[in-house]
Amino acid sequence: MTVNLTTLPNGFRVVTEHMPGMKSAAIGVWVLAGARHERAEQNGIAHFLEHMAFKGTARRSALQIAEAIEDVGGYMNAYTSREVTAYYARVLGEDVPLALDVVADILRHPAFDSGEIEVERGVILQEIGQAHDTPDDIIFDWLQEQAYPDHPLGRTILGPEARVKTFDRPDLEGFVDSHYHPGQMILSAAGAVDHDAIAAEAEKLFGDMPGRAAAAPPLACFKGGETRHAKDLEQAHFALAFESPHYCDPRIHAAQVYASALGGSMSSRLFQEIRERRGLCYTIFAQAGAYADTGMLTIYAGTSGDQMAGLAEITVDELRRTADDMSAAEVERARAQMKAGLLMGLESPSNRAERMARMLQIWGRVPPLEEVVGHIEAVTLQDVREIAGDIALRAPAAMALYGPVDAAPTLEALQERRAA
Repeated sequence: MTVNLTTLPNGFRVVTEHMPGMKSAAIGVWVLAGARHERAEQNGIAHFLEHMAFKGTARRSALQIAEAIEDVGGYMNAYTSREVTAYYARVLGEDVPLALDVVADILRHPAFDSGEIEVERGVILQEIGQAHDTPDDIIFDWLQEQAYPDHPLGRTILGPEARVKTFDRPDLEGFVDSHYHPGQMILSAAGAVDHDAIAAEAEKLFGDMPGRAAAAPPLACFKGGETRHAKDLEQAHFALAFESPHYCDPRIHAAQVYASALGGSMSSRLFQEIRERRGLCYTIFAQAGAYADTGMLTIYAGTSGDQMAGLAEITVDELRRTADDMSAAEVERARAQMKAGLLMGLESPSNRAERMARMLQIWGRVPPLEEVVGHIEAVTLQDVREIAGDIALRAPAAMALYGPVDAAPTLEALQERRAA
């Protein structure tokens, strides 16, 4: 399988990967504009815009957009993250031109009908309400806010209700005008696709867009802090975060291996010690997330209020230990899990299309799979112990608590335990 890349004169990029034997294809456009590109008064607009893309264009009504893809057995969706907004479809190979036309239509010619804006406003407000009713969802927004206060990365993707209630057509059009430029767009497709044909269609559909330089978002700074929200819930929810490498940092693979060994599986440190040996929780995990200029290793667990203190203290103790006694077997197992997860995931055209778009966003190229696997395999025990020391012992920290958490230790107390 070969990755092909074409850049149109206006900067619009087209990347594809033909997968022999596949009958279907995944195709979409990744726009390098998400929640971190919003000003404070715009918080939530990127997500609102994603919703409005499906609410009609100059050529198609909302129903016609849905029917166009579903009449051929495909499906279409979108998502907004802090750094990108993606619009994508999965169809049979012969329907790729149709899917590309629909995706281009919703991106280039959204109607932004006032009636549909009001309808979708209500949907998004319901989504916000649902998030607030989901403790193991909302706690990560609060954690993000503590990690990056007064910065776009610290704001919720959905936006606050007060902002969402005020957005109108000029707000949507303004965000598109500022950020939806061809140089900020990547058309990525994988599966039963022909690169030359897709590049030619992209030229017709996107080639007339004027190229413009995009303004860089403000640099992030992980500051840390604590927030706790006491509420009468069945479980107390605990989320702890530490600054970790950004995705162009050469230590990123070591950080990911460390997070996997720490809490990425049933055999991981935290799962074995806190759930299996002590029975303090049902769910506990660790993961390493990364952005363009910062990263965040996150630990989450849910437990009863009277066990929260013990769980938090043991978590910090395990973190401290990893800098000294992480074993070669743990590192080898984590590397194998990462490698297998990557390779298994890439059996899906959708995952391949997303990977190519993300790689272009991060590095401006799509590194061969062998190169990425090589980086994972090259992580040593010493690399992991060093990153464990950097993260577990020295990195700034943030904490969010939700539920019956009155007896939970403070972040300051955990920091003292961490430094002991």
